[in-house]
Amino acid sequence: MSVLNKDFSTPYNTAPFKQILDEDFLPAFKIAIKKAQKEIDNITNNKEIPSFKNTIEALEFSGQELDRISSLFFNINAAETNETIQEIAQKVSPLLSSFGNDVMLNTSLFERVKTVYNSNNEMLNEEQKTLLDQRYKSFSRNGANLTNSEKDELRNIDKKLSQLKLQFGENLLAESNHFKMIIKQKQDLAGLPEDVKESARQLAENSNEDGWMITLDYPSYVPFMTYAHNRDLRKKLALAFGKKGFKNNQYDNQDIVLQIAKLRYRRATLLGYQTHAEFVLEERMAKSQKKVLAFLNELLEKAKPAAQKEFNELEKYAIKLDDIERLEKWDSLYYSEKLKQKLFHLDEEQLKPFFKLENVLKGAFTIAFKLYDLNFEHIHNIDTYHKDVSTYKVSNSAGELIGIFYTDFFPRKGKRNGAWMTSYRPQSKHNGTEQRPHISIVCNFTKPTKTKPSLLSFSEVTTLFHEFGHALHGILANTTYPSLSGTSVHWDFVELPSQIMENWCYEKEALQLFARHYQTDELIPMDLINKIKKSASFLEGLQTMRQLSFGLLDMFWHGKNPSKITDVKALELEVFKETSLFPDVAENCMSTAFAHIFQGGYSSGYYSYKWAEVLDADAFEYFKEHGIFNKIISTKFKDSVLSKGGTRDPMFLYEKFRGQKPKTEALLRRAGLLN
Repeated sequence: MSVLNKDFSTPYNTAPFKQILDEDFLPAFKIAIKKAQKEIDNITNNKEIPSFKNTIEALEFSGQELDRISSLFFNINAAETNETIQEIAQKVSPLLSSFGNDVMLNTSLFERVKTVYNSNNEMLNEEQKTLLDQRYKSFSRNGANLTNSEKDELRNIDKKLSQLKLQFGENLLAESNHFKMIIKQKQDLAGLPEDVKESARQLAENSNEDGWMITLDYPSYVPFMTYAHNRDLRKKLALAFGKKGFKNNQYDNQDIVLQIAKLRYRRATLLGYQTHAEFVLEERMAKSQKKVLAFLNELLEKAKPAAQKEFNELEKYAIKLDDIERLEKWDSLYYSEKLKQKLFHLDEEQLKPFFKLENVLKGAFTIAFKLYDLNFEHIHNIDTYHKDVSTYKVSNSAGELIGIFYTDFFPRKGKRNGAWMTSYRPQSKHNGTEQRPHISIVCNFTKPTKTKPSLLSFSEVTTLFHEFGHALHGILANTTYPSLSGTSVHWDFVELPSQIMENWCYEKEALQLFARHYQTDELIPMDLINKIKKSASFLEGLQTMRQLSFGLLDMFWHGKNPSKITDVKALELEVFKETSLFPDVAENCMSTAFAHIFQGGYSSGYYSYKWAEVLDADAFEYFKEHGIFNKIISTKFKDSVLSKGGTRDPMFLYEKFRGQKPKTEALLRRAGLLN
């Protein structure tokens, strides 16, 4: 038996990564599944009358070893994967899916849950009532009321979906890893800042290549698309980025997308819903597909005139500057940056020296202290899965342990693109003992070079604060039950704590805490702060249109019967008719790389980014009215939102904090989209 199946005898019961071998996982999963199944059998076979404690609470705290192993494994599969881990994932996912279905489709167990659900539960507190409601729905929404033949079909669907989602992600990672643009001529680097050139040179050296290497990882891709004068190379890179999963090769995702959409639809109809979106949205703040589409279309109506105007101005500027025929997608970042420099005299390269990664992280910690009395202490006695990972002990002003925090900031071969927050252990209380959370944020920032530390673009600064906001949601959790703890909330509510944190990046009082020149220690000048604020809504119409197009694409895949869809690209052209301003690129496809909805958990939920923007704009106005470090407001936010997890309806929690429902006008005001 491996260390994975034992209680961790480590500092703070953290994961003993150095003691875990890849090959330990599969047998550990099998052992943990057997243990979890035995716990389920004990609940099912209990001769006592079903009660909240012996059924609902017992279910809640069953399978904890399995949950712990799953968290470790799938986090490693995202951040430090390899062929062995990927092979294990393909074997483990159907096992987990099968076990999950065995629980959800267990008739005797459901009868116990139903008995408790239909009992007089007035003595339960609000959190217990929420848990009971969710536990009952988890059964009814996952097939407990189906016939035996329908249950068998559901099992097969879930097994197939788990494998397809894994394959989708593995294909994307392979496509990203296989592409390398080697530049031999120095003139082809024209326009690139020195630190970007140095990083490209180092990437080439690390791969035993001569010259400079550009990859599809964001810290390499984005700066090249933003600064490189060579339009042909920008086009080459953009086409490669947009073709991921759309090349009719061994990593093609077109058929996988179609299969996932059709299986989700069949699953939803099997459970009595008209569409997958209807199934998902029943458990969201938005509640219905109709409301989501109305929300997206309202924003579209407000944003489109502004976006069209911005596009026309950007194209006119580009044609005048470089005599191009028309503005293409590979021109967007490049000319946007040039126009921003012209209008605001703000160059991202001016800002980066003031955003040394370590200083930005320290600034986030300082802001967390000022708002929530949290202290982050860098510690070195905790195992990590890679040398780039750092660990922190989080405590409050009384010195009490609040959580353990991991950071993983740089790209590497076995790590997927993007940025995310994750949990190795949720917060909970059981049998008089509180378990504090172990939380991690994972990003892909520019690595330090031989001559410079990691200097963040302003976009990367907001990304760090965004993920740190998610982390605070997990760290400050104060609930009884793990399934209601931290970020275990409705998907269209989960982005509020993350997106609201981005607002501090634009405020003078916050920037002066950490924005110092990495060489001179000079505080960021006031004129740069003013330029940051003035440029905050630059091209916001175009950015809003982009997000709305993704949300509408998601709803199109999941809000209709997809059985007649045979051409992924044709579907996209239809959806993007109302939102697309740039000419279409025939070789590119969004859906085949849309990991949020086809690999992650955002299917029928991508709209939640804009939904949460309304919440965060409205909430931050409240802070601004009273001061961005006002302890009364921050304590209300902590007590009403961050600590409560999913224990109450999210609109109830929001109104408890804000004293009113959120207003769309707050977002439109901030974005400069109000007439």
